[in-house]
Amino acid sequence: MSTVAADAIERLDFDKGGGLVPVVAQHAFTGEVLMLGYADREAIRRSRESGELWFHSRTRHALWRKGETSGNTLRIVSLHADCDADAVLSRVIPAGPTCHTGSWSCFDAPPTLAALEHVLEARAAEPPAGSYTARLLADRNLRLKKLGEEATELALACADEQPERVAEEAADLIYHTLVAALAAGVAPAAVLAALERRLPSRT
Repeated sequence: MSTVAADAIERLDFDKGGGLVPVVAQHAFTGEVLMLGYADREAIRRSRESGELWFHSRTRHALWRKGETSGNTLRIVSLHADCDADAVLSRVIPAGPTCHTGSWSCFDAPPTLAALEHVLEARAAEPPAGSYTARLLADRNLRLKKLGEEATELALACADEQPERVAEEAADLIYHTLVAALAAGVAPAAVLAALERRLPSRT
């Protein structure tokens, strides 16, 4: 785990929230907001030391580690205090569904790439009749052909300097790339994780 702005974490203002600060758990690679909880100073300390997200239950008045009964833990990639030092963003990697209802997220409002990932994986698990995605997943030659076609069309659009067409062709290529990757056993989240590793250090 890398903690960004560790000094800001140390300066968190617990008094403003009656001894607690809100903690937003966000998928480190897809950007999806998974849950909101609250933490006291001890929960933050345990989170930093263990590398897994801890909270303070406002109803039970007790510390709890996410996933301690379900196994659906949240492994911390980094912790960020906000500008007022009274809230925390935790970038995490979930080990399974986050919500107690069994849903992937408590909010069910994934950003675009995360939403696309959910659709692609659902098509792979239960291919519906007439689905273009399911057709691509089932036909290796077709998906590889389309991958090449979309790359060529994007290159031509860029050469012609047509912004709207570039956006459309880039979207087509991203879609077909993620489908081809999924068919090769690589989940979209793994592709995003590879992009994450190419970013400048967040520490």
